[in-house]
Amino acid sequence: MRLTDESKQFHHGVYAVVSQIPFGKVTSYGHIAYLLGKPQNSRQVGSSLKHCNAIIESLRTELQETQADDLSTFPYLDYKTLPWWRVISSAGKISPRENSNGEYIQSIKLREEGVPVSDGHMVDLDEFGWFPDDIDY
Repeated sequence: MRLTDESKQFHHGVYAVVSQIPFGKVTSYGHIAYLLGKPQNSRQVGSSLKHCNAIIESLRTELQETQADDLSTFPYLDYKTLPWWRVISSAGKISPRENSNGEYIQSIKLREEGVPVSDGHMVDLDEFGWFPDDIDY
């Protein structure tokens, strides 16, 4: 996967922010875009998370090839631990996925963290939302 320097920076930002969402909290695609200074790019945040396995693998490979640093400098570049399930729509709904049971997996993971998810895949953002004004990443 070939990524531009701008897209690499964006993906790094997305994963760095997502990795900081506290256990038992959720935020929206739009809020991540806002925190990155790209409020119009909420769909790109969704795409970054949807394709995180391939993107992270590409970023890790490139970092290993171009840097002497070990990857511990970038702890968020591990798709096995990236808490993607903590990101939902601004309406509080888990986004449906085509040809996948991802929304059910996301519901299970949120419930395991004590976040109630309704039968309609809704989460109470007032109680479980995480919406800081800014963040270091």
